[in-house]
Amino acid sequence: MKKEISTKEAPGAIGPYSQAIDTGSLVFCSGQIPLDPATGLIVGEGDVEAQTRQVMKNVQAVLKASGLTPAQVVKTTIFLKNMADFPKVNTIYGENFQPPFPARSTVEVARLPKDVLVEIEVIGLK
Repeated sequence: MKKEISTKEAPGAIGPYSQAIDTGSLVFCSGQIPLDPATGLIVGEGDVEAQTRQVMKNVQAVLKASGLTPAQVVKTTIFLKNMADFPKVNTIYGENFQPPFPARSTVEVARLPKDVLVEIEVIGLK
């Protein structure tokens, strides 16, 4: 079974993909970037902290639409434009999850959609 998850509380897909897919036991959430779902505009241009806060709002909106909470997230991947931003992103990330923290990978990338500074994807367990 595969069910699409969609919410207007997070930015709509900007390509041929779903915000999330529910497999019955796992929910795979597509990477979220710092777009304001109401305006479609990038939040915090050039400010990794503001962008990370918006990304986490978007992640939580998709989780909520999936019937999940951050406590049910088992794996995350953080994509950063600049690894020097990791301490700032890590602090905000840590404010959004409680122990036991999800498994996580963090990678620096050459470029992200719309030239944002951070993107985060999550996998949740139902």
